[in-house]
Amino acid sequence: MVTPMKDQTSSSENKNRRERRRKQAKVFAANAGSFVEHSIGSFIEQREEAPVLSGEPMLHVWYRIPVPEGLSGDGTAYHIYLRRGNTKRLCLFLSGGGAAWNEYTAARPVTGAAVAAGEPNYYWNNLRPFTQIMNINIGITENSPAHNPFWDWNMVVVPYTTGDFHVGRNDFPYTALDGSRQILHFHGRRNFEEAMKLCLSFFDTPTKLLVAGDSAGAFAVPALAGTIADDWYPDCGDITLFSDSALLINDQWQSIARDVWHADASVWEPLRSDNIVLDWYRALLASHPGRFRCLYASSTHDYLLSAFYNDMTNRVYRTDSAVQKCFRCQLRQLVPQLRALDPDFSFFFNNWKNPIYTKGQPGTIHTAVRLRYFYTRNKKGATMAGWLRDAVEGRRYDIGTELL
Repeated sequence: MVTPMKDQTSSSENKNRRERRRKQAKVFAANAGSFVEHSIGSFIEQREEAPVLSGEPMLHVWYRIPVPEGLSGDGTAYHIYLRRGNTKRLCLFLSGGGAAWNEYTAARPVTGAAVAAGEPNYYWNNLRPFTQIMNINIGITENSPAHNPFWDWNMVVVPYTTGDFHVGRNDFPYTALDGSRQILHFHGRRNFEEAMKLCLSFFDTPTKLLVAGDSAGAFAVPALAGTIADDWYPDCGDITLFSDSALLINDQWQSIARDVWHADASVWEPLRSDNIVLDWYRALLASHPGRFRCLYASSTHDYLLSAFYNDMTNRVYRTDSAVQKCFRCQLRQLVPQLRALDPDFSFFFNNWKNPIYTKGQPGTIHTAVRLRYFYTRNKKGATMAGWLRDAVEGRRYDIGTELL
């Protein structure tokens, strides 16, 4: 009877030792992640941060424009980015950066430490210099005629720091991880409106308008396109909408938009199903028939959106092959649903593997329009850049639908 007792003690000690090592590894990873984030942010701030605009903008130079009436999620300052091109064409880009929909998610914004340690992290809540690498000089915002057919367009980038798909009007109290009481400022709609005032002051009616967004910004495209067309650029007769990576099934969207984000009634009332982007496109195209040219893109097994779906559905902030397969099935259902709203709805799908092992199994990438994938050729030689260029010129077609 003595030996089993020793074995049990040894097993318990080994388990405790493994747990201590796991915790130590998480602490080490978190510290390393914080160091990397701080180092990259310091480098950008000292050497590469876009200058604050003073006077008239020069051609092909990115500028920051502070928005005094704007507010980031954590209460810090907010700004937009602007670049003047040599045309009368305008791209208005709505940035992505996660979402928050309750106290638990509000308490867990993205940080380098959380990402490195594999801890849940749901949304960007400020505009520290590190986030510039997500906003300008990459993909469609890159100043490169060799890679980017939109390099000579006027561009305004609306950064995203509020976790509310750019539509919120609320100050949301929550308990932070350190036990303190905090406020998440769901001010996405106010930030957007102030950004549009600045946009209009620099760029009057364009000959072509591209309203594009990735991730959370991709959801916002159909939510905000109606007011862009009606209130800001009513005389523009050539408007293209492009959502890159917007699919997140959840049957609580209406209550989230209404009760958590305090979005306008025109935003939450159309949310009748579990597919928020489909509901927003349905309402938009019903109220503005023939007004927009509509485009949608996604990877087939999006590692990030599938992780968010798993979290919202099963309270597990990870993804795996089964969850990604479910995401692909949802994507297959979405295509004919969008086509039913507009037979000319056009699509770009890819199956580029996620190069970073995170949130479980690798899956496929999340968004391409502001990454090098924007001009990466698929197996048939097509690029998203070329597909999008052709679409805004009226030549619409699908890429990658066979992957579904």
